[in-house]
Amino acid sequence: MFIELTDHLRCPEPHDESYLVLLPGRLDGRTVVEGQLGCPACGKTIEFRDGIVDFGGAPDSEPGHLTADAVHALLGLTGPGGVVGLVGGASVVAPGLTGLLPGVTLVSVNPTAVPPGGNVIRAARLPLKASSLRGVVLGPELGDTWVADAVWAVLPGLRVVGEGAAPELPALEILAAAGAAWVGRRR
Repeated sequence: MFIELTDHLRCPEPHDESYLVLLPGRLDGRTVVEGQLGCPACGKTIEFRDGIVDFGGAPDSEPGHLTADAVHALLGLTGPGGVVGLVGGASVVAPGLTGLLPGVTLVSVNPTAVPPGGNVIRAARLPLKASSLRGVVLGPELGDTWVADAVWAVLPGLRVVGEGAAPELPALEILAAAGAAWVGRRR
């Protein structure tokens, strides 16, 4: 995982949002290959192994059906910079989306397969800080908790894209829903 992405991570335990402290064990340039993250609020330790951050309890994922072109259009992002989260089965678009969003860092959470050169997190809940992402794309197998966490992690006014039925959350304005996909904007 790219070292600067650790600034976007939060402890998933049920306490006020807390930063995590990185203790790198092995780096490859600016990529953390082995090491630990620690939460100063609760003392939880999270492991890095083979460049993957493992918070534990990751659910299984099934491949999504959206294409990289569709995700690019639905996110509505222009310009470089920032981070976009691809959660569960949505991670399958990572290789194609990289070329469509130059200068945007992609992070895959519970991917169906580890994308080449990708930033990967395994977790039971979305361990990303509030208002830290330019967009989140959710795979088809994710429930309401994941949608709420995704809305929380996106900057206000930016988008969350998902597969399945459009959710009803006060913090999310649904912009469009058709077939098995939806796009919403964080209020």
